[in-house]
Amino acid sequence: MQMRSLGRSGLEIAPLVLGGNVFDWTADEAQSFAILDAFVGAGFNCIDTADVYSRWVPGHTGGESEVVIGNWLAARGGRDKVIIATKFGAPMADDKKGLSRAYMMQAVEASLKRLKTDYIDLYQSHFDDPEAPQDEVAEGFARLVEQGKARAIGASNFTAERLASALKAATDKRLPRYESLQPQYNLADRDRFEGPLRDLCIREDVGVICYYGLAAGFLTGKYRSEDDLGKSPRGRGVKRYLDERGYRILAALDEVAAEAGATPAQVALAWLIAQPGVTAPIASATSVAQLEEIMGAAHLRLEAAQLDRLTMASATEPVAA
Repeated sequence: MQMRSLGRSGLEIAPLVLGGNVFDWTADEAQSFAILDAFVGAGFNCIDTADVYSRWVPGHTGGESEVVIGNWLAARGGRDKVIIATKFGAPMADDKKGLSRAYMMQAVEASLKRLKTDYIDLYQSHFDDPEAPQDEVAEGFARLVEQGKARAIGASNFTAERLASALKAATDKRLPRYESLQPQYNLADRDRFEGPLRDLCIREDVGVICYYGLAAGFLTGKYRSEDDLGKSPRGRGVKRYLDERGYRILAALDEVAAEAGATPAQVALAWLIAQPGVTAPIASATSVAQLEEIMGAAHLRLEAAQLDRLTMASATEPVAA
């Protein structure tokens, strides 16, 4: 497996990250264990989760995904063979949210306990917090790194302006900086990352592990009309893609997939893997069969003309061939 450097963190990850958002939601613990076993067994190594997964499920309070991963680590061992990335800052309760240093210290201890580990490889700010001074946030993260509770730190859902100021705050104080960014990025959602944010990440050598790589399943080709939206719990999030541009993207995916002997999902992820600045996309699976399809994307090399065709088809405005 060809590993990629994640920013300047010293962490090396495979070109595909396993999303843990489905663990103990649409995949129970036994299914999750099987998925994790297959992922690591195939040579991949980075697993992404968050403390808030899956608080949105009735009866859940958050932390469920981390608990599953922690149980798996305890059962399987080999902690040093995997890169565990988790996030904090999304609301866990009215008094448990944001990036303040005080809350960070509480949140990391809770995550460590659920994950059954004494360190987190990549600890990330889930969302920006305008109320928390960025130098205070940097100082909090520095303390965690000094204590060995975090090996590296990252950000998620930051704008170019706020990521730049966070990097400057850390650099000015000679503190650990954000070494990675998690933006929403896929063939159907390009505007949030491409442009100033991507330019900044490339210029500052910030690794990028983009989420929503398959646009809630839309890019698998599973949803081609509103009649398909009931196929899974995530289907309702796909409706917004069912427009002229969306159908143009699906047509290009179908065409390239047929040429490459691959599936639309593999092609969509392979396009992401080939994009400037991207270290690895995140994708989740609810079965080993689904995971095996997704993992095939890491070994798929699309031709330059095929990549261009997908880029043109997914442009906000149609681009003439």
